[in-house]
Amino acid sequence: MQADLERVLFDQATIVRRLDEIAAQISSDYRDRELTVIAILNGSLIFMADLLRRIPLPLRLDCLSVASYLGGLQTSGEVIFRQIALPDVAGRHILLLDDILDSGTTISAIREKLQTASPKSIRVCVLLRKLKERKQPADAHYIGFDIADEFVVGYGLDYCERYRNLPCIGVLKKELVAS
Repeated sequence: MQADLERVLFDQATIVRRLDEIAAQISSDYRDRELTVIAILNGSLIFMADLLRRIPLPLRLDCLSVASYLGGLQTSGEVIFRQIALPDVAGRHILLLDDILDSGTTISAIREKLQTASPKSIRVCVLLRKLKERKQPADAHYIGFDIADEFVVGYGLDYCERYRNLPCIGVLKKELVAS
């Protein structure tokens, strides 16, 4: 599967080093407070597991299943929440974990929806942030890596549900991507 990559952006060792740095910052920022982590499925699953093992804080974990790409290369512009009830966030410090900040559509919709439940705070942590203009204002407090506006896979990121299990992050060969 790694042969399907045009090039590797971040190898496993680089990702692990960056996770250590992010975990240290989150641990410092939330010292003496309980944190509720909400991972956005499916893309953040590997990132979430590796990051949370590095955070020695009391925390709660929940997941949200949402979709906005619907099998394509770009967001559809609509965010579909796949569960009936949202996690209980009232009075809690929330850390949203996502694999990539691309258009900002998903993160904005989730923040907006969670804000109605009166959390103490909401911060966002992403593994990747694409350097591009966004239609919706969205940013993250904790960022693994900034990348160009390219289609990437690996370490949880997929194309048609493939490549999530690659230990690195890379740019998928253009001939493998159906436009």
